[in-house]
Amino acid sequence: MILTELTTIPSAALPLELLKQHLRVGTGFSADTEQDELLEAYLRAAMSAVEGRTGCVLLEKTFNWGLTGWRNYDRQVLPVRPVSEVTELKVVERGGAETILAPETYHLEKDSQYPALISVGNALPVVPQNGSIEVTFAAGFGDDWDKVPADLARAVLLLAADFYENRASRDGANLPSSILSLLERFRKVRLLGG
Repeated sequence: MILTELTTIPSAALPLELLKQHLRVGTGFSADTEQDELLEAYLRAAMSAVEGRTGCVLLEKTFNWGLTGWRNYDRQVLPVRPVSEVTELKVVERGGAETILAPETYHLEKDSQYPALISVGNALPVVPQNGSIEVTFAAGFGDDWDKVPADLARAVLLLAADFYENRASRDGANLPSSILSLLERFRKVRLLGG
């Protein structure tokens, strides 16, 4: 299974000014854009770490997910959440021929833990031998930072500040416990091998 981001978050959508306020940058620095590129890099790194730990996409992006088989024939859980829409479901033959399936043959089950692609008929489409399925979908809490849940937004700011303040000595292996406690309620609950 390969998950690919098709879109990136524009710089204008990032909470750069909030990070500057959080860091309590010196007078004149907040108006100066000299450090903006570095702060943006730390924000993006912090967002990636939070998304990786929780499986939650913070700001809306479009993804393509390629897989070579279904886990269940009538229902396939998507790899990230929250998912707002499935825009395309495509069968790719071994030789490269593609068939886009009609949206009436499947629907999205919007679930806070396990959003899923559900078959409208008896089963999702058959995956051809040596072929694949590609699912294109949009995921994220929204396109504005204000739509990100407060705990996740705070965790991103804390982690970006930690990256910035400890850039010379940070090993990157472990997240601070204060950040882990903010992320705890967003971790996926795994039941029966879910």
